[in-house]
Amino acid sequence: MALIDLFTRKPATPAPPAEAPEPEAWPEIGETWKPEGLPIAERYYNQAHAVVLVARTDQDPYGTSYYLVACLGCHFLSTRTKHETFYIRYALGQAAKAANTHAGTCRALPRELPARPDEDTARSLLRSWVTAMPRRDLDHDLDLADFDSGRLELQRTTEWIQTELTALAIEQSDVLSVRHDEHTGTVRFRILPQPH
Repeated sequence: MALIDLFTRKPATPAPPAEAPEPEAWPEIGETWKPEGLPIAERYYNQAHAVVLVARTDQDPYGTSYYLVACLGCHFLSTRTKHETFYIRYALGQAAKAANTHAGTCRALPRELPARPDEDTARSLLRSWVTAMPRRDLDHDLDLADFDSGRLELQRTTEWIQTELTALAIEQSDVLSVRHDEHTGTVRFRILPQPH
């Protein structure tokens, strides 16, 4: 072997092709999560990359949509904004502003997504909300907006809620009554006063 052979570069033998690494599963933090009954309109990231959702809760017979804001990091949940001395339900622009404001200040880490309850659990949850509502001396209308703050926990459609409330009105006619509004065609519920 000549001395020159020690300094001559030889092409390296190519390494066998490595198998492509399996993609790591990223923890689900809300990017693709679509809870039933809550169409997601917008998503914002907070400072720790937890998602702040803007989701539609309801639409009235005139086509106006209402929204809630929920943080999947902390337990922030908002369905109304204060206007002077009273509270009004969020329109999309108001909800987006509230979500962006919360996302800018929240430092909570992403938490696990709320599990969708089974039918019996959701039904008993809804019924417990209705029976826990105060029963005054006069009957008063029960608006589906009263359930907006529980929509993320319930994860059911407005139609499902109406069906369950109708069944409850039939079973417990001393607590809840149901009627159809002749002007709008919507179903109306009324909490009845407690018997004396």
